[in-house]
Amino acid sequence: MKSFPKEIRIGNKIIGVGHPTYIIAEIGANFDKNIDKAKRLIDAAKEAGADCAKFQTFSTPKIVSEGGFSRMKLEGVHGSWGRTVSEVFKDAEFPREWHQEISEYCAKIGIDFSTSPYDFEAVDLCIKLDVPFIKIGSGEITWLEMLDYIARKGKPMMLATGDATMAEIDEAVRTIEATGNRELILMQCITNYPSKIDSANVNVLKTYQSAFDILTGYSDHSPGPVVALASVVLGGCVIEKHFTLNKADKGPDHPHSMNPTEFKLMVDYVREIERAMGSTRKEVVEEEGETVFVQRRCLYAKRYIPVGKIIESDDIDVLRPALGIPPKFKNVIIGKTSKINIEAGQPLFWENF
Repeated sequence: MKSFPKEIRIGNKIIGVGHPTYIIAEIGANFDKNIDKAKRLIDAAKEAGADCAKFQTFSTPKIVSEGGFSRMKLEGVHGSWGRTVSEVFKDAEFPREWHQEISEYCAKIGIDFSTSPYDFEAVDLCIKLDVPFIKIGSGEITWLEMLDYIARKGKPMMLATGDATMAEIDEAVRTIEATGNRELILMQCITNYPSKIDSANVNVLKTYQSAFDILTGYSDHSPGPVVALASVVLGGCVIEKHFTLNKADKGPDHPHSMNPTEFKLMVDYVREIERAMGSTRKEVVEEEGETVFVQRRCLYAKRYIPVGKIIESDDIDVLRPALGIPPKFKNVIIGKTSKINIEAGQPLFWENF
């Protein structure tokens, strides 16, 4: 099998270690059935520093079975809605007739547009709109037919891995790989809303990097920026966070989303981390040009040393700043004869002996 690429182009950006983290504002259902609000969210995401405003494209009858859900006693977030799952999903549908306008609006203001497709027609719509990548939600990871269908479209993909075992992830990755499309980024994810910091397992990125030799990212539902920032430190190249104008708005995704102020703070921290990570090459940097002398020590004359004096240990101090002979040569200097008079407190130089 061929290896996965270490760089993937998404829009006009290169995704990979050493390149700026690609940051997705997951708008999801937070447009609240209002196209103008969708545009305000896109504006705010752009202003907050997001690279992409992402939606979700599904048709309720093609994603949920009310008959199936009626058999379950839901205790998680789905059980907290006070309405049937179908009703909530129907309200959250992103109308397909809006996609072209929203895509064009994103292009107009200079932010990438994408959407997660949840049926075959939605995938085709993504291709028609020429989205720069397709994000595959965690719930689709065992739907191998869909993974194959998406991969054969030839677009870069991000695969979320919430709820999945390593065996299931391996099967999904191999299904995608078999199509010949290897432009894949594996996204660690915990599918709870919100998810717990203690469950984040950011170190899983290292597992993916080792097991698959692949680019990684984090689709994060936890409170605050900590998990996202940790993923960047561990080499994650993509961050996805839910985005809202107001966390108090009514809707399933608003409470666990970041508002524009929180999102911008996260983006600013990510950019600072990228600057701080810097190079793998250890060297004395420019700002250490003075402290390399100020904080290090060298050999000094502990007392007045006349010309012709044979140097003894008691003649030498080891002090800052490091202007003369380094301390490791103290035993080399002991026993040598001074060629000049050296005042007490002066650094010792090789030419003195």
